[in-house]
Amino acid sequence: MIILKKNKKTIILIVVLLIFIGFIIFWVMSHKEVETNNNDTNFTEYTPQEEISNTQLRQTLVTLYFKNKETGELTPEARMIDSKILLNNPYNELIGLLIEGPKNESLEKLIPQGTKLNNVNIQKGIVSIDFSEEFTNVENLGAEEESKIIYSIVNTLTELTEVSGIKILINGEENKKFSDEGLDFSEAFVRQTPSAT
Repeated sequence: MIILKKNKKTIILIVVLLIFIGFIIFWVMSHKEVETNNNDTNFTEYTPQEEISNTQLRQTLVTLYFKNKETGELTPEARMIDSKILLNNPYNELIGLLIEGPKNESLEKLIPQGTKLNNVNIQKGIVSIDFSEEFTNVENLGAEEESKIIYSIVNTLTELTEVSGIKILINGEENKKFSDEGLDFSEAFVRQTPSAT
């Protein structure tokens, strides 16, 4: 009887001791895990070399079409510009960039020198562009070069989802032509497949 009581006390003491040791181990492990997590956070945290400026956040990619000096084909040039300038009248801005010319030295602009943009508006997906007379005053271009001028504009503007084609006016007048009586502007021009331009 006395031995049984001693054994019961010993067993209870061992159980209590094991619970206590288990609690200490659990407490130590949970604190180490928190420490490890904190250390991991420090290692995985990314600190950029330089902060991204507001200007960089506002950048958007546009595609402009110019003539490749080697191949003579229309070639896209991707350009990062401030998206704020596209908010009011993106058509004006994109045509202005075409008039300025490419940044890439292997490309050349197609819109004739001295051309000014008088007005631009859009109606039912067709952008009407009113150029100054310098747009048509270039002689001996030939139909192929005239087509490249037109399609550099068409391809650039139809990158915008709301634009399906363009109409060219000269000093507010419709149905004009290039000076060599080649390509006329009586119809709206729509985007063609790359092989057709």
